[in-house]
Amino acid sequence: MNENATTSQRIASLIGGRIISGALEPDAPLRQDHIAREFNSSHVPVREAFRQLEAQHLVVAAPRRGVRVASLDAKSVKEIAEMRAALEVVALRNAAPKLTAAHLTRIELALIEADNAETIQEFEIANRTFHHALVAPCAMPRLLACLDGLQLANSRLVFAMARSAGWRPRSNQDHRLILQAVRSRNIDQACDLLARHIQSIERLAVVSGTIPK
Repeated sequence: MNENATTSQRIASLIGGRIISGALEPDAPLRQDHIAREFNSSHVPVREAFRQLEAQHLVVAAPRRGVRVASLDAKSVKEIAEMRAALEVVALRNAAPKLTAAHLTRIELALIEADNAETIQEFEIANRTFHHALVAPCAMPRLLACLDGLQLANSRLVFAMARSAGWRPRSNQDHRLILQAVRSRNIDQACDLLARHIQSIERLAVVSGTIPK
């Protein structure tokens, strides 16, 4: 991996973290020169970092407006939820026949970590791990890369909801039911539960007032 690639990944990771946590608000401008100066880099890795963040649905680039933090509105949340629901179901259908006892143990561990999380940060990491572990055995790298980006966009909404409506430790019954269906090899049920679980966050965001109707 060349130096520019390493630097661009570091920039994308740190800027992405600020967007997900809410430190960078929706529609905030991202100045290439300012970021290059902050990271003591040339503009090349910054442009590559912007491309990575755009693929993760965290920033948008528009003519004459430059690069800005992606909006967090009902339309964009609905689009992300529908894309995740459709693609994650495809990944699960391909992953399910390959799930071993070790895979199921990893999924359950992520579920337990989410249940035991004491902060929104701990919960978000465990939640993301659960969804990734559930579909990783599909061995479809392009699909998994797309889902990783969509999951990061979803994590941004999780943090926004926590800021808007508060957050407290709780058990995730949806995850438990999905795991039960997968363990029993009832893949149709698991896929249906997964799709409904993913789409529910859009409804919760509207009800909590995190995004406008």
